[in-house]
Amino acid sequence: MTTAPAGSATAEQTARVEELKAILDAGAVRSVYQPIVELDTGRVAAYEALARGPEGPLAGPADLFEAARHGGMLARLDEACRAAAFRGAVQHGLVAPLTLFVNVEPEVLDRAPLEDLLELAENAPGHLRVVLEITERALATRPAELLRTVERVRQLGWGVALDDVGADPASLAFMSLLRPDVVKLDLSLVQQRPTAGIAEIMNAVNAYAQRAGALVLAEGIETEHHLMMALALGATLGQGWLFGRPTAAPDPGPVARPLRLLDPVATTTYRPEGCSPFASLPPGTALRQAPKRLLVELSKQIEREAMRIGETAILASTFQHRRHFTALTAERYRELVRRTGFVCALGEDLPDGLLPGLRGGPLAADDPVLGEWDVVVVSPHFSTALLARDLGDTGPEMDRMFEYALTYDRHVAVDAAHHLLARVSAEEVPADPAAAGVTLVRIEDNLIDRALAAATSGVTIADMTHPDQPLIYVNAAFEALAGFRREDLLRGNCRFLQGPDTDPAAVARVRAAIDAGVEIRETLLNYRGPDRLPWWNELHLAPVTDRSGRLVQYIGVQTDVSARVLAEQGLVQERDRAHRYLTRIEQLAYTDPLTGLMNRRRFEERVEAELWEAHAGDSSLALLFMDLDGFKTVNDSLGHSAGDELLVQVARRLEAGVRRSDLLARFGGDEFLVVVTGLDPDGARGRAQEIADGLAAALREPLQVAGQEVVVSASIGLSTYPQDGEDFGRLLHAADLRMYQLKHPRP
Repeated sequence: MTTAPAGSATAEQTARVEELKAILDAGAVRSVYQPIVELDTGRVAAYEALARGPEGPLAGPADLFEAARHGGMLARLDEACRAAAFRGAVQHGLVAPLTLFVNVEPEVLDRAPLEDLLELAENAPGHLRVVLEITERALATRPAELLRTVERVRQLGWGVALDDVGADPASLAFMSLLRPDVVKLDLSLVQQRPTAGIAEIMNAVNAYAQRAGALVLAEGIETEHHLMMALALGATLGQGWLFGRPTAAPDPGPVARPLRLLDPVATTTYRPEGCSPFASLPPGTALRQAPKRLLVELSKQIEREAMRIGETAILASTFQHRRHFTALTAERYRELVRRTGFVCALGEDLPDGLLPGLRGGPLAADDPVLGEWDVVVVSPHFSTALLARDLGDTGPEMDRMFEYALTYDRHVAVDAAHHLLARVSAEEVPADPAAAGVTLVRIEDNLIDRALAAATSGVTIADMTHPDQPLIYVNAAFEALAGFRREDLLRGNCRFLQGPDTDPAAVARVRAAIDAGVEIRETLLNYRGPDRLPWWNELHLAPVTDRSGRLVQYIGVQTDVSARVLAEQGLVQERDRAHRYLTRIEQLAYTDPLTGLMNRRRFEERVEAELWEAHAGDSSLALLFMDLDGFKTVNDSLGHSAGDELLVQVARRLEAGVRRSDLLARFGGDEFLVVVTGLDPDGARGRAQEIADGLAAALREPLQVAGQEVVVSASIGLSTYPQDGEDFGRLLHAADLRMYQLKHPRP
């Protein structure tokens, strides 16, 4: 197996590069426009500009940009595409209230000539509203350039859209840092059937959209079913063939109201040159002092939180100097890279790529970050920052003192992460993959050639120096598995094998392994040929590095294991039935069958655990024992079924009145138990009495039972730990006694 020598290119590539030069010189790059509509009204609110070349081999965008990369003309083509988009928008009257969506290539983020286009936008007949789309490919590879580009776009008064959200977990991790005006959902979310992975994505997207006031746009809407899914996922804007295909001469018809973009002032944070994460702390923040020994343990705890969150977490750390990044630290960070979305580490002599997948970059000697110990985690639902400043001690390393703050304020954590990621070096991507010695792989006519041709498993080689990771070799068996000819497969990406039922979690594991540059085996549901026939693919991917250790290729071996998987699925279905049966038995063992609350057995186990936590954490808890007053009257007058209905309604009312951290159970008959956790020992009894009074008041509100309005009340006795006892039995006895005294007061 050989590759072309460094610097060489095929005759076809050379011809395409020359053709692209001619196209750019002639200004022949053009745009077509696809409508973006309001889902509630169906009216056009915006258009996305899509690049096209003149008729011929470079008509499609993939061919255009491939030739640009080989010819080192990516920045020039990128600029030409946006200029064509602006000119066409003005020509066709796609001005306010319409909005124009345009793209920027990740490799040219930091040097993309945007300001030159501002004059064209401002001088258009009618205001040209612009939203710049940034793809997920830019997130992990060029975070510093990405953040700077977003700042530039905001300063121009344009909006920002984050594209293909959900296709890669990293897009969820970076949402808070980028503050996009529009979140564009990957088409797989509306075209695939709902899964746990899709639910996780939508939970994160909707949380961000509600918090920031951003718009959610669903791509790939081609059918009424896709439209229904888009609405269910929370999208208010849509794009896809159901609303119109890309056209060179758009006719918007009735136009929607202007898109509500975020305030550019509110979304732009001025960060002075040389500013550090410690400066993110608000004025007046109370600082503590601690030795490095404590900071190390706090850092490990934050790292564990990042691993618990997983692929949607960003972790950014500083180590001052490389000697602090020990062998044990390296082991922890290998696991962090494997299990989280993005990890970076900064220090005076910490290079980028110190570990596979670990981003970073050396810091200048005068960088204030060198004097800090910072660990920051940002994710869709959790953020924290440990920000510490070295006090200059010269004693033993682990006893050196720092002043620090540990904060869970999301704004502080996001700003601190912004400071650190702005210092991460860009991954070097050669403008011409041939310059790295990689081109289409040619197999020589020898034993290896014959072996691969005869192999029953599909064999592929992907070029990892190219952002799209295109296939550069496929054997005959893979052609049969994929259902396409070799010439149709080369230069494409294996993502075309995926379909609506491909497990997003399995795809995410493959991507995580590729990002980390490690070997992986995974079984995926793939689709074959134009007819999209499903088959199960046992995939084995192995990385190939060059002499410098840089990842350049991935070799894939792919085997059709459909028969085995289908047989296993039959066994799994049997196991699932057994599991559901056992789960039901377990539920009956721990749950009150009438109300669904915990029964006494389960409640007692949970209370003992809470007592241990209270003892370890120097806190208190309270146990409330309540007995319904008036239940017997309802039961006797309306019947036992009405009594059961009353108990169920009481259970729901109690659930609404307690906190998530509290425990609630039916003790038996018309008696219920509540444990209130996390109380301050000094005021535990008073706080518990307030909660008891609130629950009693809630229960006195009328209830509808068997078509009649009934009123019940409750006598509630309480006990507190540790004053009334240190185990469940003593606390229950004390609360029961007080409840009895309330129910039967002495004359």
